[in-house]
Amino acid sequence: MNIIALPSPEAAEELVFNSITTGASNDIEQATRIARAMVTRFCMSENFGMTALETINNPYLSADATLTCSSETAAKVDEEVIAIIKKAHDKAISILKENQGKLHELARYLLEKETMSGEEFLEILNR
Repeated sequence: MNIIALPSPEAAEELVFNSITTGASNDIEQATRIARAMVTRFCMSENFGMTALETINNPYLSADATLTCSSETAAKVDEEVIAIIKKAHDKAISILKENQGKLHELARYLLEKETMSGEEFLEILNR
């Protein structure tokens, strides 16, 4: 899943209602896990380059990971993770603002019909 899509429900709540609920908490947790893996396992960090900073303890039983770096480096990892999430959130807000009319049209449809197929979603989005 695209890391920008994960904070989108929370970003939509913020944009439309100027508040945030707990409904998107799982999406935020997933985005945080992906951002952390980008930095610590997938070497997608300009600051750390080709350095694996985390190892998976048991890939067959769980995805638990252990950082293999100093506490100072761990703090820098946290800063990068926060920056990635903030950038994804800001991009989600930007996309939603650009398409706010479609967002409201989708909401009206859902209020009326309660459910929507993928085809119906794309039909509204592509109008």
